[in-house]
Formats: sequence, structure tokens, C-alpha cells
Amino acid sequence: MLNKFIESEVSKIIQNNKMEKNQICENNISKEEKSNENLKLSKSCETGPLTPHQNSEKAYKIRKDAASFQKDLPMPGHPCNTDEGLYSKKIANYSKALPHNKLGEVKIRAYNIWIKALTTGNPEMFEDLPLGGVRKFANPQASYAFDLEGPNSHQLTMPAPPNFNSAWMASEMAEDYWRALTRDIPFAEYDTDLLIHEAVYDMSNFSDYHGPKHGGVVTTGTLFRGNTAGDLVGPYISQFLCKDVPFGTKIFKQQYRTALAAKDYMTSYDEWLNIQNGGVSSSSDVFDPKPRYIRNGRDLGEWVHRDFTYQSVLNTCLILLSFGDKALCSENPYLYSKTQVGFITFGSAYILDLVAKSARIALEAAWFQKFLVHRRLRPEEFGGRIHNNLIGVTNYPINSELLNCKAISKVFNKYGTYLLPMAYPEGCPTHTSYPAGHACIVGAGVTMMKAFFNEDFIIPNPVVASADGLSLYSYSNRPLTIGGELNKLASNISLGRDTAGVHWRSDGTEGLKIGEAVAIGILHDFKKTYNEDFKGFCLKKFNGTTVTI
Repeated sequence: MLNKFIESEVSKIIQNNKMEKNQICENNISKEEKSNENLKLSKSCETGPLTPHQNSEKAYKIRKDAASFQKDLPMPGHPCNTDEGLYSKKIANYSKALPHNKLGEVKIRAYNIWIKALTTGNPEMFEDLPLGGVRKFANPQASYAFDLEGPNSHQLTMPAPPNFNSAWMASEMAEDYWRALTRDIPFAEYDTDLLIHEAVYDMSNFSDYHGPKHGGVVTTGTLFRGNTAGDLVGPYISQFLCKDVPFGTKIFKQQYRTALAAKDYMTSYDEWLNIQNGGVSSSSDVFDPKPRYIRNGRDLGEWVHRDFTYQSVLNTCLILLSFGDKALCSENPYLYSKTQVGFITFGSAYILDLVAKSARIALEAAWFQKFLVHRRLRPEEFGGRIHNNLIGVTNYPINSELLNCKAISKVFNKYGTYLLPMAYPEGCPTHTSYPAGHACIVGAGVTMMKAFFNEDFIIPNPVVASADGLSLYSYSNRPLTIGGELNKLASNISLGRDTAGVHWRSDGTEGLKIGEAVAIGILHDFKKTYNEDFKGFCLKKFNGTTVTI
């Protein structure tokens, strides 16, 4: 009887709870119906030529058309130099961070596991990579990333890098040796320095050197410079790495911490091998106690060691914006407006956003090429091949022009090995060489700025750093233009990594073109998103041709 009574009471409680829940639901439905009724009765307040539905349809069409345009572009091939298949010991390919033997040759089983992970794209396989030390690979899975603006990274192509045994490769490595030997010589003293003159003579003897020349030979005015027209005009360092940067309420002087002179790394074989295996350097950076303007290769190499991704182009954009409307390109629809100025579109907020946006998307394109196409070895790795050849323990097919150049013997006389003296204790990053990430970033950012600023505008009050980097002097020779100094900035940032020993010239020159293509693709996607009476973007590419978007 007691159990039946309890069951009856529990049943009543359950029934009461159900009734309360139903009442709550009815009340909520009633409130929702009233709310919807109020929305129907309230008047819509938006203005403009399109209704919300029309606006949504137009936005969809613009996005769909942009995606279709990128999709329908011809799919390029991705040529490589075929060295990976030619050399069974993988001596011509990047392998840093994997385990190596005493000759610095990667252990083939480990290399094959790495290639299988890259081929499958399986995230779990990347977690099983056989590292040789404590350093990890730098984001290889970014090579598969997709983006929603601009070209898909797989739709951009670049030429194959020089072959391991070529005269072209020999010239690029010799240039890196000379950059290392001359890091502490001020750019202002290139015309008179004897070591620079030796470098000029030596580099002129290479049969397939792709750097700039004057009268068919390398000169003190062309040595270590880029190949654009702006590179050979005026001081070595771009105005955008010298002039004050207006940073909000603060004026930022471009004096930077730099590394101490005559301090190079990885010149002992044991240290070099340890670093190739992903070990931690036994050395650490030694810094100059005085901040300086960039005045030599070591300063520039340290700048591109510590910068954040788009620092160079951000600073440059802030400088350009400080020049005012007179520095804007003639295509800007607000340049001659009587009642409006640009801001969210065609103004500072917009330009700064596109410069930053293009930098990251350019890196995606770089990572695809680095990991899934080329896997080019770094100069420090090649230095080990040269060293082992010249001490007689290997017989790699290294071009004789390199083995017989003056730079090689000078390095041995100074350090006792043939290894490439590095500016950074850790050497290169743990991602492959071609193309250079810095080059892709600056190539994209510079191209964006060319689209918004007048490339023929003459930069006011140009300057040049003193030989000690402690002050700036007025420069009063040939006029320096925005376009020329943007090109020079691009070369400074990309080839500055060569000065540190972590990249090749072609990594930089071809990386700039990848970044440029990314920026042009993004601008194409955005060209139909404006309400303004806008005719399109016009800019001059790194190769000197003009393109209209």
C-alpha cells in the first residue's frame, strides 16, 4: 500500500512539471509571435540604392565572380631543377633538422619519411617526423593552406632554381661568401675599400652571375645590389629604412640594435654539424651597445633577423602616408574631390590593411613552393659540401668556378674551414630556401603601395647613413622617387638575408615576383567592390613593365 501511495504522488509531481513546462513554452511562443509582429509593423530605416536583399545578392555575385576568375586562370606547371632525383644522397636538397651522418648527409630513411608526410599531407605523419635534435620544422602544413582573397597559392609558379653543379649556383654561393667577408664594411666606403675591390674583380669572373653589372662587369656601384632600375640610383639603403617613421603620436627614428662587428658563427665543423642536426648553438648573439642607422651588411642582416613579418612595409606605408595627398597616385578617386576624403576605401585605413593582408597571403604562396615543389638546400648546407670536398673526404659535383674563386681561400685563411661564416648563431630557419619568405612579403607589400602612391613622386629631404651609423647626412645627388626607393627597399629586405648567409640571390629575386603576383591578384579581387567612380589600379612591376588592374 505504501509503495502504491508513493508511486501515485510521484506521478502527480511529474504531471505538474509537464504542465509547468508547457505553460513556459506557450508563453515563450507568445512572446516570439509578438516580437515578430512588432518587426513586421516597424518601418525599415536603411537608405541607399539597394535593398538589403539586393545588396546581399550583389555581394554574392562579386565574390563568386572573383572566385571564378581565379579558378579559371590557366593552371601552371611547377618546374623544379630535378636535383632531388639526380643525387641519391639528397646533397642538393634541404634537410636541416633531420638526422645526418658525419659528412652532413641526411639519413635517407628520415628524408623519405619527410617526403611521404609532404606527399600525403597527413597531419599525423608530421607528428612522427624523425628530428635530429631539438629544433622543429617551421610550419610545413602551411603549404596546403587555402585563402579567400587573391590567387590560390598553387596557381602561382616560378622558374626552377639553379642546379647544384651549375655556374649559376657557383656564382650565388661565391656572392654569399663575399657578403660574409665584407659584412662590416660601410656601404659609404665601398668605392675606396680594397676588399670590396677584390670582391668586384672576383665576381666579374663568374660566367653566369645574375646580379647587376655596369659595362659587362661588376662594379662597386652594382655589388650586392638588386636588379631593378631603382636599385642602382643613390645610396645602397632605401630611404624607407632611413627616414623617421611617424608612428601614431610618436616619431620613430630608425636607429636599431645591431650585432657586434667581426662576430661570425658556424665556422667550426662540429658546430656546423650540430646545427644541421637541429641542435642548439653553443654561441649566442653579441650586440653593439649603441643603436645605429643601417650602415653595412651586418646591420642589414641583423635587421632582417629580428623584424616581424611586415615591419618593413608597414614602416614604409606610414612614411608614404605622411607625405600627404601629393604623394597619392592619380587614380585615387578622392584626390580631386571637393567634398570627400578617402579612409575606409582609398585612404590610410584601407592601404595599411591591404599591405598587411598581402604579406601573409604571399607567405602561403612561398610555403607551397618551399615544401611541395623545390626543397632547395640553404647556403650553410652547401658550405658543408664545399668544405668536405676541399679537405678530400667527398667528391661532390661542385662547379670549378666556385672552388677556385678568391672568396673560398680567403674564408679558409681567416677561419680555418671552408664553411660559410654565418651572421646568426642558429644559422638559417627550419624551412627550405626557395623562394625567400622575406622577399615574398616585401614584394607583395611594395606592389600594394605602388597601386596607391605616385611612383614618380620625388622623396623630399633624402638622407644617407654615416659610416659609423650614428647619424644621417643629407643626400643631394640624383632625385630619388617613390617607385625607385620601393624597389630598392624590396631588394634590401630580400637580399639582406643573403648577407646573413641564409639565402641565395635567386631566392630573393624570384620571391619578389611571387609576392608581386599575390598583390596583383588581391587587387583584382577587390576592384569591383567600390562604389566610387574608380578606373582601376596602375603600377610598374619589378621588371619595368606597367600593368593596369
